[in-house]
Amino acid sequence: MRKGMDSLIALIRLNYGLEPLEKGTLFLFCGIKKDKIKAIYFEGDGFTLMTKRLTQGRYPWPNDPDEARALSIDEYDRFMDGFSIESTIKNVKRHDQK
Repeated sequence: MRKGMDSLIALIRLNYGLEPLEKGTLFLFCGIKKDKIKAIYFEGDGFTLMTKRLTQGRYPWPNDPDEARALSIDEYDRFMDGFSIESTIKNVKRHDQK
């Protein structure tokens, strides 16, 4: 994960068609090994670039870049704690007893 602040801002604009100049907006990017995250945060008067590297384990990051989506604050907190933000409840066929 070599991209710096300007490259990540350009990626937000060009690849995703989003405008990062909205105060309080946070964009997350994950490395190939899924053990590092970079975050771009706009505070109103400038950007902050943050990096976090896990000492063990990996982030539950989607494999497909097209799966990028907005997260709620609760989902973000769960994600940063290493939990999956995807539903783990599966639909099961009901077996009627006779």
